[in-house]
Amino acid sequence: MSPLIRREIAAGGGWLGFERFMELALYAPGLGYYSRGDQQFGLMPRADGSGGDFVTAPEMSPLFGRALARQVAQALRDTGTSEVWEFGAGTGALAAQLLTTLDELGCAPERYTIVDLSGSLRERQARTVAERAPALAGRLRWVSELPAAVEGVVVGNEVLDAMPVALLHWDGEHWFERGVTVGADGSFAWADRPTELRLPVEGPFVPGTVTELPRIAAGFIRTLAQRLRRGAAFFIDYGFPEHEFYHPQRTGGTLMCHRGHQADADPLVAVGLKDLTAHVDFTAMALAAQDAGLPVLGYTSQARFLFNCGLMDDLQVADLRERAMAMKLVTEHEMGELFKVLALGAPGSDFEPIGFAQGDRCHTL
Repeated sequence: MSPLIRREIAAGGGWLGFERFMELALYAPGLGYYSRGDQQFGLMPRADGSGGDFVTAPEMSPLFGRALARQVAQALRDTGTSEVWEFGAGTGALAAQLLTTLDELGCAPERYTIVDLSGSLRERQARTVAERAPALAGRLRWVSELPAAVEGVVVGNEVLDAMPVALLHWDGEHWFERGVTVGADGSFAWADRPTELRLPVEGPFVPGTVTELPRIAAGFIRTLAQRLRRGAAFFIDYGFPEHEFYHPQRTGGTLMCHRGHQADADPLVAVGLKDLTAHVDFTAMALAAQDAGLPVLGYTSQARFLFNCGLMDDLQVADLRERAMAMKLVTEHEMGELFKVLALGAPGSDFEPIGFAQGDRCHTL
Protein backbone atom coordinates (compact mmCIF):
# COMPACT_ATOMS: atom_id res chain seq x y z
CA MET A 1 0.00 0.00 0.00
CA SER A 2 2.67 2.55 1.01
CA PRO A 3 4.65 2.25 -2.26
CA LEU A 4 1.48 2.87 -4.29
CA ILE A 5 0.65 6.01 -2.32
CA ARG A 6 4.26 7.20 -2.45
CA ARG A 7 4.20 6.93 -6.23
CA GLU A 8 1.03 9.03 -6.39
CA ILE A 9 2.55 11.61 -4.06
CA ALA A 10 5.62 11.81 -6.28
CA ALA A 11 3.46 12.10 -9.39
CA GLY A 12 1.61 14.97 -7.75
CA GLY A 13 4.75 16.94 -7.10
CA GLY A 14 5.16 15.77 -3.52
CA TRP A 15 1.57 16.26 -2.36
CA LEU A 16 -1.61 14.16 -2.46
CA GLY A 17 -5.02 15.44 -1.39
CA PHE A 18 -6.45 13.48 1.53
CA GLU A 19 -9.57 12.60 -0.46
CA ARG A 20 -7.45 10.55 -2.88
CA PHE A 21 -5.27 9.21 -0.04
CA MET A 22 -8.39 7.88 1.72
CA GLU A 23 -9.68 6.36 -1.52
CA LEU A 24 -6.45 4.43 -2.01
CA ALA A 25 -6.20 3.39 1.63
CA LEU A 26 -9.68 1.89 1.54
CA TYR A 27 -10.23 0.71 -2.02
CA ALA A 28 -6.99 0.26 -3.96
CA PRO A 29 -7.43 -3.14 -5.69
CA GLY A 30 -5.79 -5.89 -3.69
CA LEU A 31 -4.22 -3.44 -1.24
CA GLY A 32 -6.90 -1.23 0.27
CA TYR A 33 -8.61 -1.99 3.55
CA TYR A 34 -11.83 -3.18 1.91
CA SER A 35 -10.01 -5.03 -0.87
CA ARG A 36 -7.64 -7.21 1.13
CA GLY A 37 -10.07 -9.77 2.54
CA ASP A 38 -13.35 -10.28 4.38
CA GLN A 39 -12.34 -10.25 8.04
CA GLN A 40 -13.03 -6.61 8.91
CA PHE A 41 -16.39 -7.34 10.50
CA GLY A 42 -16.85 -9.01 13.87
CA LEU A 43 -18.20 -8.59 17.38
CA MET A 44 -14.76 -9.14 18.88
CA PRO A 45 -11.19 -8.52 17.67
CA ARG A 46 -9.08 -11.51 16.73
CA ALA A 47 -5.89 -12.17 18.64
CA ASP A 48 -3.84 -12.46 15.44
CA GLY A 49 -5.07 -9.10 14.17
CA SER A 50 -6.69 -10.68 11.13
CA GLY A 51 -9.99 -8.87 11.51
CA GLY A 52 -12.87 -8.04 13.80
CA ASP A 53 -12.18 -4.30 13.60
CA PHE A 54 -15.78 -3.16 14.05
CA VAL A 55 -19.35 -4.41 14.07
CA THR A 56 -22.36 -3.08 12.19
CA ALA A 57 -26.02 -3.29 13.19
CA PRO A 58 -26.92 -6.40 11.12
CA GLU A 59 -24.10 -8.40 12.75
CA MET A 60 -25.15 -7.09 16.16
CA SER A 61 -28.79 -8.14 15.94
CA PRO A 62 -31.00 -9.79 13.30
CA LEU A 63 -33.84 -7.63 14.60
CA PHE A 64 -32.26 -4.69 12.77
CA GLY A 65 -32.86 -6.28 9.38
CA ARG A 66 -36.26 -7.57 10.46
CA ALA A 67 -37.48 -4.05 11.27
CA LEU A 68 -35.89 -2.51 8.19
CA ALA A 69 -37.53 -5.19 6.03
CA ARG A 70 -40.97 -3.90 6.96
CA GLN A 71 -40.00 -0.50 5.58
CA VAL A 72 -38.54 -2.08 2.45
CA ALA A 73 -41.72 -4.14 2.00
CA GLN A 74 -43.90 -1.03 2.15
CA ALA A 75 -41.62 0.77 -0.30
CA LEU A 76 -41.67 -2.14 -2.75
CA ARG A 77 -45.46 -2.27 -2.66
CA ASP A 78 -46.09 1.47 -2.82
CA THR A 79 -43.60 2.10 -5.62
CA GLY A 80 -44.62 -0.97 -7.63
CA THR A 81 -41.07 -2.31 -7.82
CA SER A 82 -39.62 -5.79 -7.27
CA GLU A 83 -35.88 -5.38 -6.76
CA VAL A 84 -33.74 -4.46 -3.75
CA TRP A 85 -30.38 -2.77 -4.28
CA GLU A 86 -27.92 -2.86 -1.38
CA PHE A 87 -24.73 -0.79 -1.35
CA GLY A 88 -21.76 -2.00 0.66
CA ALA A 89 -23.31 -5.27 1.85
CA GLY A 90 -20.49 -6.19 4.25
CA THR A 91 -20.78 -9.81 5.37
CA GLY A 92 -24.17 -10.30 3.69
CA ALA A 93 -25.95 -10.42 7.06
CA LEU A 94 -28.38 -7.63 6.16
CA ALA A 95 -29.15 -9.20 2.78
CA ALA A 96 -30.01 -12.48 4.51
CA GLN A 97 -32.18 -10.72 7.09
CA LEU A 98 -34.05 -8.66 4.51
CA LEU A 99 -34.64 -11.59 2.16
CA THR A 100 -35.88 -13.83 4.98
CA THR A 101 -38.28 -11.29 6.44
CA LEU A 102 -39.53 -10.07 3.06
CA ASP A 103 -40.31 -13.67 2.18
CA GLU A 104 -42.25 -14.06 5.44
CA LEU A 105 -44.17 -10.88 4.59
CA GLY A 106 -45.08 -12.27 1.19
CA CYS A 107 -43.09 -9.78 -0.86
CA ALA A 108 -39.68 -11.30 -1.48
CA PRO A 109 -38.04 -9.33 -4.32
CA GLU A 110 -37.58 -10.93 -7.69
CA ARG A 111 -33.93 -9.93 -7.50
CA TYR A 112 -31.53 -8.70 -4.79
CA THR A 113 -28.61 -6.77 -6.26
CA ILE A 114 -25.50 -5.98 -4.25
CA VAL A 115 -23.35 -3.07 -5.41
CA ASP A 116 -19.95 -3.47 -3.76
CA LEU A 117 -16.52 -2.21 -4.77
CA SER A 118 -14.87 -4.97 -2.78
CA GLY A 119 -14.76 -8.14 -4.86
CA SER A 120 -13.19 -9.99 -1.95
CA LEU A 121 -16.40 -9.71 0.07
CA ARG A 122 -18.68 -11.26 -2.55
CA GLU A 123 -17.80 -14.83 -1.63
CA ARG A 124 -18.58 -14.18 2.02
CA GLN A 125 -21.87 -12.47 1.16
CA ALA A 126 -22.92 -15.40 -1.02
CA ARG A 127 -21.98 -17.86 1.71
CA THR A 128 -23.90 -15.93 4.39
CA VAL A 129 -27.11 -15.76 2.36
CA ALA A 130 -26.79 -19.42 1.32
CA GLU A 131 -26.52 -20.42 4.99
CA ARG A 132 -29.24 -18.16 6.39
CA ALA A 133 -31.71 -17.86 3.50
CA PRO A 134 -30.94 -20.82 1.22
CA ALA A 135 -34.26 -20.77 -0.60
CA LEU A 136 -33.63 -17.19 -1.72
CA ALA A 137 -29.90 -17.25 -2.44
CA GLY A 138 -30.57 -17.69 -6.15
CA ARG A 139 -32.03 -14.19 -6.32
CA LEU A 140 -28.67 -12.58 -5.49
CA ARG A 141 -26.52 -10.89 -8.07
CA TRP A 142 -23.54 -8.54 -7.85
CA VAL A 143 -22.59 -5.48 -9.88
CA SER A 144 -19.66 -3.12 -9.50
CA GLU A 145 -21.55 -0.01 -10.58
CA LEU A 146 -25.06 1.29 -11.14
CA PRO A 147 -26.70 0.75 -14.53
CA ALA A 148 -28.09 3.67 -16.48
CA ALA A 149 -31.54 3.16 -14.95
CA VAL A 150 -32.56 1.74 -11.57
CA GLU A 151 -36.01 0.66 -10.42
CA GLY A 152 -36.36 -0.68 -6.90
CA VAL A 153 -35.64 0.01 -3.26
CA VAL A 154 -32.08 1.06 -2.44
CA VAL A 155 -30.56 0.32 0.98
CA GLY A 156 -27.24 1.60 2.28
CA ASN A 157 -26.19 0.77 5.84
CA GLU A 158 -22.93 2.44 6.86
CA VAL A 159 -21.92 3.14 3.29
CA LEU A 160 -21.85 6.95 3.14
CA ASP A 161 -19.39 7.17 6.05
CA ALA A 162 -16.89 5.05 4.09
CA MET A 163 -16.77 7.43 1.13
CA PRO A 164 -13.56 9.52 0.93
CA VAL A 165 -13.70 13.09 2.18
CA ALA A 166 -11.65 16.20 1.52
CA LEU A 167 -10.05 17.79 4.58
CA LEU A 168 -10.03 21.55 5.12
CA HIS A 169 -7.90 23.43 7.67
CA TRP A 170 -8.69 26.93 8.97
CA ASP A 171 -5.63 28.88 10.20
CA GLY A 172 -7.65 31.82 11.47
CA GLU A 173 -7.54 33.76 8.21
CA HIS A 174 -7.71 31.33 5.31
CA TRP A 175 -8.90 27.86 4.40
CA PHE A 176 -6.36 25.29 3.19
CA GLU A 177 -6.86 21.84 1.74
CA ARG A 178 -5.06 19.25 3.82
CA GLY A 179 -3.10 16.59 2.00
CA VAL A 180 -0.34 14.09 2.54
CA THR A 181 3.37 14.27 1.78
CA VAL A 182 6.42 12.20 2.66
CA GLY A 183 8.31 13.55 5.65
CA ALA A 184 12.07 13.77 6.15
CA ASP A 185 12.04 10.45 7.99
CA GLY A 186 10.20 8.74 5.14
CA SER A 187 6.83 8.51 6.91
CA PHE A 188 3.61 10.10 5.73
CA ALA A 189 2.98 13.61 7.04
CA TRP A 190 0.32 16.31 6.73
CA ALA A 191 0.79 19.21 4.32
CA ASP A 192 -1.64 22.04 3.52
CA ARG A 193 -2.18 23.92 0.28
CA PRO A 194 -4.24 27.02 -0.58
CA THR A 195 -7.66 26.11 -1.94
CA GLU A 196 -10.82 27.56 -3.39
CA LEU A 197 -12.87 24.92 -1.54
CA ARG A 198 -15.24 26.31 1.07
CA LEU A 199 -17.64 24.93 3.65
CA PRO A 200 -21.39 25.49 3.24
CA VAL A 201 -21.47 27.53 6.48
CA GLU A 202 -19.68 30.72 7.51
CA GLY A 203 -18.59 29.82 11.03
CA PRO A 204 -17.04 31.39 13.10
CA PHE A 205 -14.33 28.76 13.39
CA VAL A 206 -11.51 28.42 15.89
CA PRO A 207 -8.02 28.75 14.35
CA GLY A 208 -6.64 25.28 13.83
CA THR A 209 -10.01 23.75 13.01
CA VAL A 210 -9.89 20.75 10.67
CA THR A 211 -13.10 19.44 9.13
CA GLU A 212 -14.41 17.36 6.26
CA LEU A 213 -16.12 18.15 2.97
CA PRO A 214 -18.16 15.15 1.66
CA ARG A 215 -17.83 15.80 -2.06
CA ILE A 216 -17.78 12.15 -3.14
CA ALA A 217 -20.81 11.15 -1.03
CA ALA A 218 -22.77 14.12 -2.41
CA GLY A 219 -21.70 13.11 -5.93
CA PHE A 220 -22.89 9.57 -5.26
CA ILE A 221 -26.32 10.88 -4.26
CA ARG A 222 -26.49 12.98 -7.42
CA THR A 223 -25.58 9.97 -9.55
CA LEU A 224 -28.27 7.90 -7.84
CA ALA A 225 -30.75 10.69 -8.54
CA GLN A 226 -29.93 10.59 -12.23
CA ARG A 227 -30.60 6.85 -12.42
CA LEU A 228 -33.41 6.10 -9.95
CA ARG A 229 -36.45 5.99 -12.21
CA ARG A 230 -38.86 4.37 -9.77
CA GLY A 231 -38.55 3.37 -6.14
CA ALA A 232 -36.95 4.78 -2.99
CA ALA A 233 -33.64 4.85 -1.10
CA PHE A 234 -32.87 4.46 2.60
CA PHE A 235 -29.48 5.35 4.06
CA ILE A 236 -28.58 4.48 7.66
CA ASP A 237 -25.39 5.94 9.08
CA TYR A 238 -23.84 7.92 11.90
CA GLY A 239 -23.82 11.65 11.41
CA PHE A 240 -25.45 15.00 11.98
CA PRO A 241 -27.37 17.76 10.23
CA GLU A 242 -25.20 20.60 8.97
CA HIS A 243 -25.50 22.88 12.00
CA GLU A 244 -24.19 20.10 14.26
CA PHE A 245 -21.62 18.74 11.81
CA TYR A 246 -19.90 22.13 11.48
CA HIS A 247 -20.43 23.26 15.07
CA PRO A 248 -17.61 25.64 16.10
CA GLN A 249 -16.71 23.36 19.02
CA ARG A 250 -16.09 20.40 16.68
CA THR A 251 -12.57 21.65 15.97
CA GLY A 252 -11.10 18.28 15.02
CA GLY A 253 -13.77 17.17 12.60
CA THR A 254 -15.09 13.60 12.68
CA LEU A 255 -12.43 11.57 10.83
CA MET A 256 -11.64 8.38 12.74
CA CYS A 257 -9.84 5.07 12.26
CA HIS A 258 -10.92 1.66 13.55
CA ARG A 259 -8.83 -1.45 14.09
CA GLY A 260 -9.40 -4.31 16.50
CA HIS A 261 -12.38 -2.47 18.02
CA GLN A 262 -10.06 0.38 18.97
CA ALA A 263 -10.46 3.89 17.60
CA ASP A 264 -7.70 6.37 16.81
CA ALA A 265 -7.43 9.63 14.89
CA ASP A 266 -4.25 9.05 12.86
CA PRO A 267 -4.96 7.82 9.31
CA LEU A 268 -1.31 8.15 8.28
CA VAL A 269 -0.12 5.02 10.09
CA ALA A 270 -1.02 1.36 9.41
CA VAL A 271 -2.38 2.49 6.05
CA GLY A 272 -4.58 -0.16 4.47
CA LEU A 273 -4.79 -2.11 7.72
CA LYS A 274 -7.54 -0.11 9.41
CA ASP A 275 -10.85 1.48 8.54
CA LEU A 276 -11.03 5.21 7.81
CA THR A 277 -14.39 6.84 8.30
CA ALA A 278 -16.08 10.22 8.68
CA HIS A 279 -19.53 11.07 10.01
CA VAL A 280 -22.19 11.97 7.46
CA ASP A 281 -23.39 15.52 6.86
CA PHE A 282 -27.03 14.60 6.28
CA THR A 283 -27.96 18.12 5.24
CA ALA A 284 -25.45 17.89 2.39
CA MET A 285 -26.92 14.54 1.34
CA ALA A 286 -30.48 15.88 1.44
CA LEU A 287 -29.58 19.00 -0.54
CA ALA A 288 -27.69 16.97 -3.14
CA ALA A 289 -30.76 14.77 -3.55
CA GLN A 290 -33.22 17.64 -3.79
CA ASP A 291 -31.06 19.62 -6.22
CA ALA A 292 -30.94 16.53 -8.45
CA GLY A 293 -34.69 15.92 -8.29
CA LEU A 294 -35.10 13.35 -5.50
CA PRO A 295 -37.58 14.34 -2.78
CA VAL A 296 -36.60 13.77 0.85
CA LEU A 297 -39.24 11.46 2.33
CA GLY A 298 -37.98 11.35 5.89
CA TYR A 299 -35.10 11.85 8.32
CA THR A 300 -34.95 10.63 11.90
CA SER A 301 -32.84 8.80 14.45
CA GLN A 302 -32.18 5.09 14.07
CA ALA A 303 -34.03 4.41 17.32
CA ARG A 304 -37.20 6.19 16.21
CA PHE A 305 -37.03 4.60 12.76
CA LEU A 306 -36.71 1.05 14.13
CA PHE A 307 -39.52 1.54 16.64
CA ASN A 308 -41.73 2.93 13.88
CA CYS A 309 -40.94 -0.23 11.90
CA GLY A 310 -42.09 -2.58 14.65
CA LEU A 311 -38.98 -3.26 16.71
CA MET A 312 -40.94 -3.07 19.98
CA ASP A 313 -43.10 -6.03 18.94
CA ASP A 314 -39.95 -7.97 18.03
CA LEU A 315 -38.39 -7.25 21.43
CA GLN A 316 -41.42 -8.62 23.25
CA VAL A 317 -40.93 -12.09 21.76
CA ALA A 318 -37.11 -12.08 21.80
CA ASP A 319 -35.06 -13.92 24.40
CA LEU A 320 -32.89 -12.08 26.94
CA ARG A 321 -29.70 -12.15 24.87
CA GLU A 322 -31.50 -10.98 21.73
CA ARG A 323 -33.06 -8.12 23.68
CA ALA A 324 -29.71 -7.07 25.14
CA MET A 325 -28.05 -6.93 21.74
CA ALA A 326 -31.00 -5.21 20.08
CA MET A 327 -31.09 -2.54 22.77
CA LYS A 328 -27.67 -1.37 21.56
CA LEU A 329 -29.42 -0.35 18.34
CA VAL A 330 -31.75 2.09 20.08
CA THR A 331 -30.20 3.38 23.32
CA GLU A 332 -28.90 6.95 23.12
CA HIS A 333 -25.39 6.18 24.37
CA GLU A 334 -24.97 3.37 21.82
CA MET A 335 -26.37 3.65 18.26
CA GLY A 336 -29.89 4.93 18.79
CA GLU A 337 -29.24 8.67 18.55
CA LEU A 338 -25.92 8.99 16.74
CA PHE A 339 -27.18 6.91 13.82
CA LYS A 340 -29.77 8.51 11.54
CA VAL A 341 -31.94 7.32 8.67
CA LEU A 342 -32.49 9.38 5.52
CA ALA A 343 -35.18 8.37 3.01
CA LEU A 344 -35.25 9.59 -0.58
CA GLY A 345 -37.89 8.96 -3.21
CA ALA A 346 -37.69 8.67 -6.95
CA PRO A 347 -38.87 11.78 -8.82
CA GLY A 348 -42.57 12.25 -8.20
CA SER A 349 -42.71 9.92 -5.17
CA ASP A 350 -45.47 10.75 -2.74
CA PHE A 351 -45.77 7.73 -0.45
CA GLU A 352 -45.23 8.14 3.29
CA PRO A 353 -42.64 5.69 4.67
CA ILE A 354 -43.70 4.00 7.91
CA GLY A 355 -40.25 4.52 9.42
CA PHE A 356 -40.94 8.23 9.85
CA ALA A 357 -44.55 8.10 11.03
CA GLN A 358 -43.45 9.59 14.36
CA GLY A 359 -40.41 11.71 15.13
CA ASP A 360 -39.56 12.90 11.62
CA ARG A 361 -36.74 15.45 11.81
CA CYS A 362 -36.67 16.79 8.27
CA HIS A 363 -37.13 20.27 9.70
CA THR A 364 -33.67 20.05 11.32
CA LEU A 365 -31.80 19.44 8.06
